[in-house]
Formats: sequence, C-alpha cells, structure tokens
Amino acid sequence: MTDLRIAFAGTPTFARTILAALCQSEFTPNLVLTQPDRPKGRGRAVQASPVKELAQELGLPLAQPANLRDPENLKFLQEAAPDVLVVAAYGLILPASVLSLPRFGCINVHASLLPRWRGAAPIERAIMAGDAETGVCIMQMEEGLDTGPVMAQQQISIEPGYTAQPLEQILADTGSELLLETLQNLPMAATPQAAEGATYANKLTSKDRIVDWQGSAQVVHQQVRALSDRMPVRCEINGAVMQILATRVISQHDPEATKPKPGTLIKTGKDGLSVQCGQDELVITRLKLNRGKGQAMDAAAALNGYPDILHSGAQIDAIIEP
Repeated sequence: MTDLRIAFAGTPTFARTILAALCQSEFTPNLVLTQPDRPKGRGRAVQASPVKELAQELGLPLAQPANLRDPENLKFLQEAAPDVLVVAAYGLILPASVLSLPRFGCINVHASLLPRWRGAAPIERAIMAGDAETGVCIMQMEEGLDTGPVMAQQQISIEPGYTAQPLEQILADTGSELLLETLQNLPMAATPQAAEGATYANKLTSKDRIVDWQGSAQVVHQQVRALSDRMPVRCEINGAVMQILATRVISQHDPEATKPKPGTLIKTGKDGLSVQCGQDELVITRLKLNRGKGQAMDAAAALNGYPDILHSGAQIDAIIEP
C-alpha cells in the first residue's frame, strides 16, 4: 500500500537510520515524534536527538512531547491523522489512546528476535549474553512491553568481532528493508510471540560497567564488546581509572595449577595485558587511562607511557559506582 499517511516516533541513531529509509521511499512521514532535547556528554550541553537532527535537515514536521498521556500532546498525532505510526527506539510509553489512533495501529522496528530481549537494550544484552544470533522484528504494538505479534523478522549472526555499534547499524539497515516491505503489504497478518523463551533487555546503567574478575574471561570479554562503543567498563589500577576497550581470551588448560588472585595483571607485552580471571585470562589490547590526554591506546603505547601503572603483579579493582 503506497498511499499511507505515516507518522514516525524514534530517538537515537538506530531510529535515524529507519527514518532516513522512510524518507528515501514513498513513505515519507508527515509527522516525526522524538524525545525532548537533553544534556549529554562531559559538559552536559543540551543536545538534539539524532532523529530530530535529521527531521530538521529534511524539513519534516516535528514534535517533542515529554509524554503521550497528556491529551494536549495527542493533538499533534490527531491532526496528522496517520494510517500507521512507525516506532523505532522511541523511549516513551505509548498509551492505549495512541495505539488505537492510527487505522493500522502502531508498528515497532525492534532489534531482537522476539520474545528474546524485549526492552530497552536488546543489542548490548545479546552480546553480553554471548548469543550467536540476533535479528530484527517488525511487531504490531500493544500495551505490553514488546509483547505484540510479529509481522516480519530477519535473523542476523553475531560475529565474534562485533561490538554494539556496527551490529546496531546492520540491524537498522535490515530493519529498514523489512519495514518498507511491511508497509507495502498492509494490512498484514501477524504471528503471536511464543509463550516461552522471553528475556528482558533492561536499560544499561553504571552497574553494567563493573567488572567481576571472579567470573570467566569470556563473560568479561562479552561485556567489553557490548559496552566499548558507548560506556566502556571501568576499573582502577594503581590509583588510575582504566577503561577497557578491546580484549581477547586465552584459555588456561590446567585447572589444578596455582593461579594468582583474580584481577591480577599477570603478564604485559606489546600484544596485550593479561589479567587473571576466575576462569582463563583476559588480554586487554586497547584501553584508556585518566592520565595525559586520556586517549585510547593499544597495549604497546600504554606500556610505553605508563610502566609505573601497568606492571605485572598490579591488582585491577572494580569501580563500584554510587
């Protein structure tokens, strides 16, 4: 169906990719909703969302309601009279009054294979869990959290080297294609989600940056991959704060061998800094220290610049956020 009136709701970069695809098709929205501008970064300067920036570049009608429960905030949607509201990582709850407003309801581009990883951070949670695959679902929205029936889906392999950002772009591109196919075929049948296998991708917090050296190196490695692009894990070593940006795992094959305390820096070299974990070694290959210019460094540069901090036998402690 090509004569649809479309409204769009989204906020971050993932949603910007979806909006861009709509605007390059016959489904350019006649209204864009995004969250209000918020302070970000070290300086806490107020910044527009990626979706707002694109909407302004393209001259699209734009609204930034703080919520959609206030009847005053529904006027934007009511006047736009959309046949369908496309939602992608919007970040605000849609009440029943919004879900029932468009003729074809509201459809969500969700970055997981539902019912796995319902919620706010499906990409990072999939990597942290060590999932071998993820995907995108086009879902008919209902009042539950990502519980609606699925109209289309596409599976994507999570390659061993993927961090969250490149995987997000792949999922956004795939989701854009699926969305356009779905819009062209409305009205479209949807399949209820499976009753079993639901997991929840809770919003990321500072607690997710805490490293548990008592656990396995593989789990820490997955944590590093998931968080390195946006909020890297943080540790303390010899009074310095270290962000861990890239790692690899070395298996230790002798379970009876005496091992140093987990969190001990056991070997250093230009190829990486080996840290003892409860199981196996984690090799840190890229990091930041809150020293000098605070720039990202490979292991060789870090050792050359900070041998007094990064030496064998040093203990790396988790930073417990307040």
